[in-house]
Amino acid sequence: MEWDLSRQDTMRLLAFVCTFAWADHEVQAEERAFVKDLVSRLDLDDEDLEQVAAWLKLPPRPEEIDPQEVPAEHRELFVAVAKMMIGADGYVAEDEADTLALFQELLG
Repeated sequence: MEWDLSRQDTMRLLAFVCTFAWADHEVQAEERAFVKDLVSRLDLDDEDLEQVAAWLKLPPRPEEIDPQEVPAEHRELFVAVAKMMIGADGYVAEDEADTLALFQELLG
């Protein structure tokens, strides 16, 4: 997957993706598969892969997911990937839709 993201922004994106997977308080198999597919397309080192696996076991901490730290030039990408994540299991729960709406609002 060719995105012009720094390592820090790539990990920030993955933190948000995992947060959206947890939005309804349970990570579904389809959501795990989405993350696995996404990660397989990115150039991540072992430490980064371990971090993503940890986020699928426990959601990212609030300090790891500050929408204000998403660079303006990447906000559309972050929203698009978040939408793909919440639709990965074929059902958008109310909590997921609310989380997405809040995310978009915070991004401005």
